[in-house]
Amino acid sequence: MERIGFVTLLSVVLFSMTTAVSAEKMVRDYPLDQLTDHTWVIHGPKAFPSVENQGFMNNPGIVLSDAGVVVVDPGSSLYAGEMVLRMVRQITDAPVVAVFNTHVHGDHWFGNDAIHRAYPDAPIYAHPQMIADAKAGEGASWNRNLEKLTEGFTAGTSLVFPTVALNHGDEVKIGNLTFRMHHYGEGHSKTDMMIEVVEDQTVFLGDNAMVERLGGMQSGTFQGNIAVLNEVLKSEAKTWVPGHGTSGDRSVVTTYRDYLAAVYDGARYAFNEDLDSSEVKSVVAKRTTAYQAWAGYDFEMGRHANQAYLEVEASEF
Repeated sequence: MERIGFVTLLSVVLFSMTTAVSAEKMVRDYPLDQLTDHTWVIHGPKAFPSVENQGFMNNPGIVLSDAGVVVVDPGSSLYAGEMVLRMVRQITDAPVVAVFNTHVHGDHWFGNDAIHRAYPDAPIYAHPQMIADAKAGEGASWNRNLEKLTEGFTAGTSLVFPTVALNHGDEVKIGNLTFRMHHYGEGHSKTDMMIEVVEDQTVFLGDNAMVERLGGMQSGTFQGNIAVLNEVLKSEAKTWVPGHGTSGDRSVVTTYRDYLAAVYDGARYAFNEDLDSSEVKSVVAKRTTAYQAWAGYDFEMGRHANQAYLEVEASEF
């Protein structure tokens, strides 16, 4: 018991020292929502990175095992990661013992910096393609873009890459909980790893699905993303955590999948009818009216329509 008490005290001291380094920059606190017996989520705002949201807009997960805390996607900067650690302290004094990153886009994993500073021995897990792409320049590119979009707020964040590669079907046992990996090829990107907390019947989807928000599809494909969601729906999960937007039941997955299908089907109709590519957007708009109020719709829908049209065209040759 004395040993456990010392480790916990040391963790708190290290966390306090790390926070003091960047005290002049703080991402505002967001509510911590408990979804299941062991799983909490901080639901970030749905807007794109900006000065107003300080670059924070994803859904970090906090999973409490009897061996310590597991964090999923700790956010877009050192300061977002520190906010996640503050939220952890609302529910436990236990140390962070592991981190999982769902994919290569920096708004999800740059918070690794804060976790690593406070808990340098905690392994960081991700798909091997995510690690390779992040190191090959994707991380640096996202870092520059986030600094620009937040007018320098995220500056000072160091890129802390995942340290352990996992593949589809791998399971990591942490205390009383099992974390199962789901990777079904190219979906939102080639780097996606969805993380299932088996005992909680909960899946962290990354950006393979979003709720009331649309994001870029440049790193993936529509047909691939649809296939990925159909596959993960075969799990026994009951709680689904999107990369952006509010967590919920299977409709989190099916609603976003149906959007992707509507875009692709609209593009295929335009191609089969030999419509000019400039007409694709209007065709897709008519098929996606249910999503018009979603954040990012006005900006992304046209780009989605054009990309889907190119995918349909490519599939014919």
